[in-house]
Amino acid sequence: MSTPVAIPTPPAPIAAPIPSEDQIARKFDNCVADLLVNAGLGFGVGVVASVLLFRRRGWPVALSTGFGAGVAYSNCNYSLNPYVLPGTKVLPASKS
Repeated sequence: MSTPVAIPTPPAPIAAPIPSEDQIARKFDNCVADLLVNAGLGFGVGVVASVLLFRRRGWPVALSTGFGAGVAYSNCNYSLNPYVLPGTKVLPASKS
């Protein structure tokens, strides 16, 4: 009868810290993507509202596109500045 041999498991890889430039670049890329999506959705809603409700006027398209861009701006502001969110507490990095 043979005894089972324990196979050692490799240690978990340690994640390298992400440089701050890459963190800001990712957040900015998300902001731009959010702007395109929200402004595009606002544009689409404005076109539909303009055709169906407002006899093909231009202001519903501009208004709803502006609303979409405003929502994207607000989301980007929350992403880049965490102090803006009410109830958010940013703790200093622990020294260990």
